[in-house]
Amino acid sequence: MWLGACTSSIGSWMQILAQAWLVYRLSNSSVYLGLDAFFGQIPIFLFSLFGGVLADRGNRRNLLIVSQVIQMTCAFILAALVFTATVQVWHIWCLSFAVGLAQSFGGPAYSALVPTLVDKRDLNNAIALNSIQFNLARVLGPMLGGIALSKLGATWCFALNGLSYLAVIATLLMIRTQFIPPKASVSVLASIQEGLNFIRKREGMVSLVAVAFFLTLLSYPLITFLPVMARDVFHGGANIFTLFLCLSGAGSVAGALAIAGSQKQAGMAKRSLTVMLVLGSLMLAFGLSRNLVASTAIIFCAGAALMVVFASNTSLVQLYVSDAMRGRVMSVYNVAFRGGMPIGSVVCGYLIKQTSAPTVMVANGVLVVLFALYFLLIQRRLAKL
Repeated sequence: MWLGACTSSIGSWMQILAQAWLVYRLSNSSVYLGLDAFFGQIPIFLFSLFGGVLADRGNRRNLLIVSQVIQMTCAFILAALVFTATVQVWHIWCLSFAVGLAQSFGGPAYSALVPTLVDKRDLNNAIALNSIQFNLARVLGPMLGGIALSKLGATWCFALNGLSYLAVIATLLMIRTQFIPPKASVSVLASIQEGLNFIRKREGMVSLVAVAFFLTLLSYPLITFLPVMARDVFHGGANIFTLFLCLSGAGSVAGALAIAGSQKQAGMAKRSLTVMLVLGSLMLAFGLSRNLVASTAIIFCAGAALMVVFASNTSLVQLYVSDAMRGRVMSVYNVAFRGGMPIGSVVCGYLIKQTSAPTVMVANGVLVVLFALYFLLIQRRLAKL
């Protein structure tokens, strides 16, 4: 499953690079770039709760396969539109929404499936290893995507992504899970309510969900608007954007390796909040920097810090939930985690148009620092986990 997911993630990041550059080239607008991220993420915010219920009611592997087939189809459609020179920005938005809709059902199933493949004592390491494959793909995908984009064109980036889904589908057919959800005896809405009640009653869980939302709201624009920083601040082209994206992914791999090698579960929340302080400072520094070498180092370190926080928080959520509730609880967490992305992308895209990308980066960095300090010094219940 790790190998299949890694192959597919490489293809996805090839498409993410080519799609972001294509939208910015067609529209010359940071707002349109933000809207593309919005349409890709908003279905996850709207429908993940229902995806979580399905993940706790049926075969998670089959749900994942359907999700992968839909995403594969969308990649091939976009490749055809670019190949025939008929692509428009609204086409890309529609396909982004369709992919997001598929992910809103596949995401909770995937999050719930991974812990059933390992013993509980290995869960933290398994989650970190899963983060490694995703972020290893963030290095290899943009690197290969940059080469394909400059040498072959965007069509090949999208077509290769479509082919990469065959790997994850094949490996999903090969695995055997240790847990199949029992048939539900309550309604869909009642199942959702059970998941929400579990989160509300479990100490620290509401705070973890809040951190997931606000962190992605403030930090995800660091990745979304790298094309703007590359072109408008450093006066480069797709090569500078590719460099930034690859270094961010390399940093994330380093952060995930650090988490994967750690056996300490006590004090994980406090360490995560401390790294959040570092992340906010790095975002601020990236917004202020006008030196390319310094900015590449900052984006690498920011990628590492971002991954440490994300992997630690996800591990905390997974450790506090049973297999029977996992799909619903992770769907709520995913709503928060992924819900911050579209809102942050649209708001920051508008603010960048009114001010500048560096100004928004600095402001977001300051807010991340203040947010971490709040949970470390004032609302300390989370830090005690």
